[in-house]
Amino acid sequence: MTREVLPMEAEVIGRTEESPTIFTLRLRLTDERQRHDYRFAPGQFNMVYLYGVGEVPISIVSDPHGPTVLDHTIRAVGRVTNGLAQLKAGDRIGLRGPYGRGWPLREAEGHDVLVVTGGLGCAPVVAVINYILMRREKFGRLTIIQGVKHVEELIWRERYAYWGTLPNTHVLLASDHSGPLWPWHVGLVTEVFDDAEVVPDCTTVMMCGPEGMMHAGIANLTARGLPEARIYLSMERSMQCAVGHCGHCQYGPDFVCKDGPVFSYPQVKDLFKTRGF
Repeated sequence: MTREVLPMEAEVIGRTEESPTIFTLRLRLTDERQRHDYRFAPGQFNMVYLYGVGEVPISIVSDPHGPTVLDHTIRAVGRVTNGLAQLKAGDRIGLRGPYGRGWPLREAEGHDVLVVTGGLGCAPVVAVINYILMRREKFGRLTIIQGVKHVEELIWRERYAYWGTLPNTHVLLASDHSGPLWPWHVGLVTEVFDDAEVVPDCTTVMMCGPEGMMHAGIANLTARGLPEARIYLSMERSMQCAVGHCGHCQYGPDFVCKDGPVFSYPQVKDLFKTRGF
């Protein structure tokens, strides 16, 4: 038996309240050897297990280099996540992973990178942004676009502000609805694409968020001449076993847990345009 099926023990060493319904848990594996051996790629996820309650798939948002601690940003929406929201430093939980296929960062080297996210879709790409910033010479222009429905849903404002100050890095933020002291665009996230300065022949797109937003983003970008093969999506489905056995996350011939969650758009294009699939 391995960590694929048996959870490792992890201790909560920190908790950050990101918004009234979103929080980040900082975890550390309690076993020193497991902690030393653990490695993940940006875009992968862990199954986070609350003893006696259940487990949920959560993206890893911490830096992928020497992960002595693992950050997971979580929205409290159900039984397990509401239970996780009650945890405090010193509490212990289970962790399985990492699972899935991450973002194509090697393939993106030498290209501009456009990161497009909506809602809490920003979580799966934080490790991507950290990865690129630590290897800045291998990538071209980095553009980060984040959209939310309401201004209070934008977390990590300090990170966005910092990223926006870095060389060759452009940050564009949008909210469907305005609010007090909102200095950025009001409207759909695709409305800021004009400011992204996309060069179709040398841009790789990494996109995550509500599927309606991703549909609109793909239509906008392909209309600008960006090749479909340079667009990558992180998909969300019900993932319960995380190893392709239970079938809950089957997506056509693929399983989101092990064949994804990151797919190139051509891989899922026919199913992605089918409502309700």
